[in-house]
Order: sequence, then C-alpha cells, then structure tokens
Amino acid sequence: MSSQNWAVSPLPFLPGQELCQRYYQQAVLPTLQRGFPDLPHTAALVGYGSDVLGYDTPLSRDHMWGPRLVLFLPEDAPQSLRTQLYEALRRELPTQFHGYPTHFSDPDGEGVRIPTPTASGPVDPLIDLTTLSAFTQQELGITPQQALTPADWLTLPEQRLLGVTAGRVYHDDLGLESLRRRLAYYPDPVWRYLLACQWMRISQEEPFVGRTHSAGDELGSRLITARLCQDVMRLAFLLERRYAPYSKWFGTAFQGLELAAQLSPCLQGALEASGFAQREAHLCSAYETLARAHNDLGLTPALDPSCSFFHQRPFRVLHAERFAAAVRETIHDPWLRALPLYGGLNQYCTTTDILEFPAAWRRLQALYSG
Repeated sequence: MSSQNWAVSPLPFLPGQELCQRYYQQAVLPTLQRGFPDLPHTAALVGYGSDVLGYDTPLSRDHMWGPRLVLFLPEDAPQSLRTQLYEALRRELPTQFHGYPTHFSDPDGEGVRIPTPTASGPVDPLIDLTTLSAFTQQELGITPQQALTPADWLTLPEQRLLGVTAGRVYHDDLGLESLRRRLAYYPDPVWRYLLACQWMRISQEEPFVGRTHSAGDELGSRLITARLCQDVMRLAFLLERRYAPYSKWFGTAFQGLELAAQLSPCLQGALEASGFAQREAHLCSAYETLARAHNDLGLTPALDPSCSFFHQRPFRVLHAERFAAAVRETIHDPWLRALPLYGGLNQYCTTTDILEFPAAWRRLQALYSG
C-alpha cells in the first residue's frame, strides 16, 4: 500500500467513468495528438473494476482505481511504436489529475497496482496498451471476429461479458463498439435455454425448504431458502435480459432491475423470517412475481402463476418445472433443445479459479458434447 490511504482521502469523489473520460480527453488525447497525430486508436474504460460497472465508491480508490484507461492500438502496430507511445505518456502526463496520482506502483504478486504520489515525472500510468484481439483473448478467450457457438456462449462467464459490454468507450477507430454490440446479450435460443435451466434449478429445490423444516433442520431450511433467493434473483436478470456481475456486485446490480421493487421485499422477508410459515409465504410471493413476469413476456402460452401444494405434502411450491418445460418447447435450435438442462457456466459454478481462466471454460465445453 502507498503511505496515503486513498480510500479515506478527503478529495471529492468523482466516479471512475467520468474521471477517466476527462483524463483521456484532457491529458492522454493531447499527448497522442502531439506525438502520434495519425495513429488510429480506441480508448475505453472496460474489463475489470467496479468503476467499469459504475459501482465504485470512495472505498474503491485504494487500488487499481484512478485516472486509467485501456488504449487499443492497431493490430499491426509494431512493438517499437508501443514503446515510443508509452514513453511519451510517461514523460508528458501530469503527475496528478483532479488531485489523484497518475503514477501507480509496480504490480504485486497478484498484479495489483496502487495509486502512488510522486513529486515529478516520469510517471508509470495505469494505461493498458493493447489490441482488440489481445483484449478479447485475455477477457473472453476468443477473437473479435469469432462466430460463437451455443457451447461457447454457455461457457463464457457473465461477469466477463459484462466487463466487456459495460463501461464507457471514449473514442473508437478500431471497432470496439461493434464487438460490444455483438456481445450485448445472449442469442435468443441460448437465452431461452438458460431460462429453462434457471426455472428447473428452482423446481429442484423449492420443496426442500418445507421438508428440512419438517425434519427439524431449521439451519438447512434457511440455507436452502438463501440459495433459492439467489436463484430467484438470477432468474430476474435473465427475464430482463441483463448480464449478472459476480457476487460482490450481484445484489447491487439486482436493485437496478425493474423486478427488484416487487421481489426485494419478498426475498428480504424470506431471509429474515423466524419461522417456516413466513419463509414459505415470502418465497411463494417471489415465485408468483416471476411467473407473472414470464407470462408478460409472451414466450409461452400463459401458465398458472399460483403456488400450490407439493403433491400430498403440506408445502406450497410453484412447480417451476412447468415453466422450464414450456420454455424448452420454444427453443428452435435442435442442439440446444436436445441438451440436458445443465445450464450455463454461472448456473453451476461459483469457483473463482474457474470463472477467471479462459482455459478452464474451454475444457467445460466437453460437458455439452454428449
């Protein structure tokens, strides 16, 4: 860490997207215009970071935050040009911008860099000089022009897709915006498959909240309730065609959904309920809200959105498998329609050591090969 804790700095907080746009326009672009006036480039705040998603707060300022950019160069840009450009930025950028250092520490063992004040230049800026091909390979394990198969889509982590398609593009000569439009959301058949899988996830555990309670396992009932609340939230993201971020920002992003106003009181009530009856009532209200939202989309013939007893047992459930089956019938892609309801990567995996490594995603495609 630097000697100054930027997380508690008295400097007025400026959201990263705005700070970095000003940095590009007022500091980085003039350097490019002076020394490299004919160089096509793209400048953006994309990839990792709470600032990319617009969720940064003053606490975010302690590492990998501040005046920064991803600066894309032409694919055929020689290494000598990159070196010249980086050296020009080091020499010409101011040592601070809006009060924040433009100089960052060397990366630690995990690649983390800390904003570090310096009395004079040159600075080591947090500017990633890359190409569109290198960036998409690093973030998604694909090429910019690659035609993605359903198996590709199913093994791309949502948080990585979100990191590429969120954030701001400040200047674009090289086609980043075109790539972002292509990746903006799942193709319709893949989306329907994921919807069916998410409904099935709820179906497979919704009666267990009551069954564990009846067996005297209150802790188990609460744990399953929490898992179902998360499944409800993920289904809401799918119904609204929005990528979900990873766990740190999952709840924050959920509050931005249209369904959140109706679902949040139900989910909060289910999680806080001291007894099974209240827990069940809140969960059923959440399920019925999702069921009505499903019917409103018109994807399938309207289904009864009411909860009812689970066979002969005194537990009320939605029987969410009805929705899974109905959505599956609307999938016209024969490969996806025949695929077991395994789901996409984020529906069955929460392990960071898988979600952050493209080589691991590619191996998981074997799951769908039969």
